[in-house]
Amino acid sequence: MELIATTKTVNHLRFPATPRSRISIILPFKRSNLLDVHPKITISSNPRNNPLKNPIFLTQCSTNPTISDDRDNVIKDEDSTVSPDSNPDIQNPQKPTSDQENKASNCSVSRGLVLDLGSEGFWDSFEVGSPVVKRFLSDEEERWYMWYGGRSGGNLDPGSIGLAVSSNGIHWERGKGVVQSNSDVGVVLKSSDDWWAFDTNGVMPGEIVIMSSSKTRASSAVYWLYYTGFSNEKIEYLNNSLEFSLENPENYGKNGEFRTICRSLPGLAMSQDGRHWARIEGDHHSGSLFDLGSEGEWDSMFISSPQVVLHSSGDLRMYYHSFDSEKGHFAIGLARSRDGMRWMKLGKIMGGGRVGDFDEYGVMNPCVVKNKKDGGYLMVYEGVDVDGRRSIGLALSSNGLKEWHRVEGGPVLKPGVEKGCWDDRWVGSPYLVHMKGEKDEWRLYYKGVGQNGHSGIGMAVSEGNDVKNFHRWTGFHL
Repeated sequence: MELIATTKTVNHLRFPATPRSRISIILPFKRSNLLDVHPKITISSNPRNNPLKNPIFLTQCSTNPTISDDRDNVIKDEDSTVSPDSNPDIQNPQKPTSDQENKASNCSVSRGLVLDLGSEGFWDSFEVGSPVVKRFLSDEEERWYMWYGGRSGGNLDPGSIGLAVSSNGIHWERGKGVVQSNSDVGVVLKSSDDWWAFDTNGVMPGEIVIMSSSKTRASSAVYWLYYTGFSNEKIEYLNNSLEFSLENPENYGKNGEFRTICRSLPGLAMSQDGRHWARIEGDHHSGSLFDLGSEGEWDSMFISSPQVVLHSSGDLRMYYHSFDSEKGHFAIGLARSRDGMRWMKLGKIMGGGRVGDFDEYGVMNPCVVKNKKDGGYLMVYEGVDVDGRRSIGLALSSNGLKEWHRVEGGPVLKPGVEKGCWDDRWVGSPYLVHMKGEKDEWRLYYKGVGQNGHSGIGMAVSEGNDVKNFHRWTGFHL
């Protein structure tokens, strides 16, 4: 892969008091197959001010990842040593005891649940969702990172993005508050304090793309976080046009306490340790990567859940969803970029399903991966039916562009059916991880919600390499 991002490690990342830096970020790039315009990219953190002289340099990456073009979510770790100031209990969580395993396998109402709400006083004690999961492998160990959205309580609390770590992708170590060191876990990105920004009312992760190559030192890898930023502007049209009460896709309260949907746009932040992030200003005046569609276009209402796939060198693709007011359903669209910062929209690629189907009222929260076996693309998505109930569906494409075909037979994962099950209301926000090995199975991480509005993050496993059949995780088989 020719696309690489390199940085000079000069000093630790210096963050100003406000979340959105007002200092220029200078990132030197090797430009052979990137956008051949300038030898380096200079991004002003505030488009209204002239950049200052002192640049911010990203800190050394503690995970040392390299990534291949196929984005299979398995990242080979060339150097898995832990830095001297690391906390070994967090970086290398102990394997769960047999008591933990038995408890998980015997509790039918919590089947599949891998990350519940945080304890009282934690940043994620009220809501969790939108998991983005990466697996890091080395000869000595395996490590898992999960970036996810959460809130601590009440409709006045904007959403934040946090990080949890694991040794097996099932039992996770979480943090109570904001991360402090490069081995900490907890909140890694909060909403902006800048009044003019697009993300003043909460942030939600969409995808992590790791820009590096086997041709460069692993320590120079850069994490690119594509995320949804919510503003304070309310969207009243949706609840007035649908036949069911619609809560904000990822932000709502317990016990039927719904939030009005807020306008949202896609954003970008960068990091070298996955914990400390610097926002990157897009071309839009609010700092987002691009704007809503014009009046009458399918994505003129909001843009949410930007999920980016590195198709090949100089070809990045963003899948996102909005609400097509003319058709009356949620839909997924596609944008394309050569450098990951400037995007060109290609239009809507999927809309509502057939009458009576689980996704009749539309599709949301796509997750797209490339299937190495046949070179095609898989998309798991959240389908909305006429009652607002949500399930997870699957679509296939030979090229990942506009030729997407739904897999027949209904959703690949439905809400739980057991009485009192933690996810018996709806399931959505899917994320796929390919588990290479003897079984060659897939893991499907997702957000689940119970009838009382209690949310959690679950995991389902495929039957071998068959991505059309998933069952909820029920425990280790010893």
